[in-house]
Amino acid sequence: MTAINQLILKIEDLSVTRFDASRKFIVQLPCLELYSGQILALTGQSGSGKSTLLEVLGLILKPDNLARFELNLGKGNELDDLSCEILEKNETLLAQIRSQALGFILQTGGLLPFLNVRENIFLTRSQKGLPNQADWITDIMVRLNIKRLADKMPHQLSIGERQRVAFIRAIAHEPLIVLADEPTAALDPYTAETLFVLMQEIAKERQLSILLVSHDWKLIEKHGFKSIQAKSVSTHRSVFEYV
Repeated sequence: MTAINQLILKIEDLSVTRFDASRKFIVQLPCLELYSGQILALTGQSGSGKSTLLEVLGLILKPDNLARFELNLGKGNELDDLSCEILEKNETLLAQIRSQALGFILQTGGLLPFLNVRENIFLTRSQKGLPNQADWITDIMVRLNIKRLADKMPHQLSIGERQRVAFIRAIAHEPLIVLADEPTAALDPYTAETLFVLMQEIAKERQLSILLVSHDWKLIEKHGFKSIQAKSVSTHRSVFEYV
C-alpha cells in the first residue's frame, strides 16, 4: 500500500488535439498533481474534452505536447518521468504500466459478459500474478453488497450493481491510480451518492488515487473533492485549470 499523502503523479504542459466531424479541438492541461488517497475530479461542460483528457492520462491516447509526466512506480518517493516514452508511443512499456499501475472504470461498467462477478473482479489480479483470494476484497464486496452476487452474470445485475462491481474490479489488482469516466452517469441520485461515499472511504483506507470525470457538480462540491475544470472553453479549445 502506498504511503499517506505521497505524490503519485505530476504533469506539466500537456496538450492533445481531437477531431470531431472535421472540427479540430485542442485540450490543454497546464499542470496536475495527484496524491495517494486523493480523489481529483475533472469537470466541465459536455464536449469540453474531459474523456479525451482521461484517455491521455490513462496512457491510451498520445498527446501532441508534454513537458513532464512523472509517475510514482513504487520506488518510495521517487517519480519516473515518462514523457519521452509517451510521446514516442513506447507501447510495450505503456501497456505494462496500464496493466500494473492503472485501473479503469467505464461509464457502462465494461464487465466481460462471459464471466461472472467473482471472475470479473479477480481477473485483473490473476493477470498481475496476484493470489485469487484477498480478505480486503471480500470485505469490500460485503460493504458494497456485492458478495451475494458473486456467481451472477453481468446481464443479471442492475446498472448500479454493475458499476459497484466495476469499481471493485478496478482496484482489485492494487493499482496506483484508478481512472473513472462518469461512473455515476447512469445511476439514480441515491445510488450515485452511495458509490461516491464508498469510493471516498476506500480511497482513504487503501491510499488509492482516483481521477474522476464527472458532470455532477453537486456531488463534487458536497464531498469536497479537489477539481480541475475546463475553462476558457471556445469552439476550438479548452484549458483545464484548478478551481
